[in-house]
Amino acid sequence: MNSSNSSDCSETADFQIYLLPITYCLVMVFGLLGNLGALYFFFFKMEQKSPSSAFVVSLAVADTIFLCALPFRIHYHLNGNDWRFGDVMCRITGTVFFGNIYISIAFMTCICLDRYIATIHPHTYLQLRNTRWALMVTVAVWVVTGTATLTFMMTCPLATDGSDGDQQDAISCFENFSHEAWRSSLMPYSAISLVFGALLPSLVILVCYPLVARRIARIKTATAKSALRIIYAILAITVLCFLPYHVVHLLHLLWRTNVINNCTAADVIYKIRRVTMALVSLNSLLDPVLYYFATGRCKWSFRWNLDWLKLKKTKTVYTVSDHYRTAGGEGDLLASVIMPKNDQ
Repeated sequence: MNSSNSSDCSETADFQIYLLPITYCLVMVFGLLGNLGALYFFFFKMEQKSPSSAFVVSLAVADTIFLCALPFRIHYHLNGNDWRFGDVMCRITGTVFFGNIYISIAFMTCICLDRYIATIHPHTYLQLRNTRWALMVTVAVWVVTGTATLTFMMTCPLATDGSDGDQQDAISCFENFSHEAWRSSLMPYSAISLVFGALLPSLVILVCYPLVARRIARIKTATAKSALRIIYAILAITVLCFLPYHVVHLLHLLWRTNVINNCTAADVIYKIRRVTMALVSLNSLLDPVLYYFATGRCKWSFRWNLDWLKLKKTKTVYTVSDHYRTAGGEGDLLASVIMPKNDQ
């Protein structure tokens, strides 16, 4: 969420009228293709599904809902940050937009923990594969995040008078909140979302994945090298999309609570925040890459000819004993639960 200082400072970011609509349009078009394509493969083409598939499918569903709400945000910014769809649609689309950030982080954290257990505790992971733990965790994440977002949507003032620039009679959606609104409800929600929705999950991702990478780096197989590339890709998505947004969101919260009260700093924070909003939306565009890596069940190879873009799927099977050599000797389990082997 964004806002301008209640009285003393005036923040502008004229470039947002071009940056956000262009970014959102690209994310919407290519993100829908990637996420809908991924859902199609999950439900109709993937013969073998792992417990972690529930996390990946949920992430794709959340991204698809987010992408369907983007046209309203695109119109809003093209219209000079003037909302014309009423209070109800502001609540729905705005909550979907910002709620998707924390839903995505939650399921990426679940995928991270799943890979951590598979790598560091492979015997435990093989036992968990035969239970419904992933489904229960998935339901719990949807219930908790859904309850939080619905509560926020029903109780907070989301459409307000006054927008950026010279349009004093414009209607803002999810920004330009009054000082009273911040003190009464927005500050507690922002603080809770930062701690439980961003800080703790980010620590899990940034701590678990390096541990997994260190373990996998000792394995001298092509499968392990592929899994290592997966880890680096997920870390890159996290650092690119989520960390900048939440660092600036923390500064934004400090400004709104008068910890930062310099107008020059406030204007810089406002401008950078607009850039991070564009960056965080890229998550839904990049997530299909994560689906491809996280499932490990399907190998998609893209072949271009003059008339068609063909999608080829090769079957994969799990091996119970995939021998590998580490610095400490022979092993026969870890690689088989990190990545399945391709059946040539």
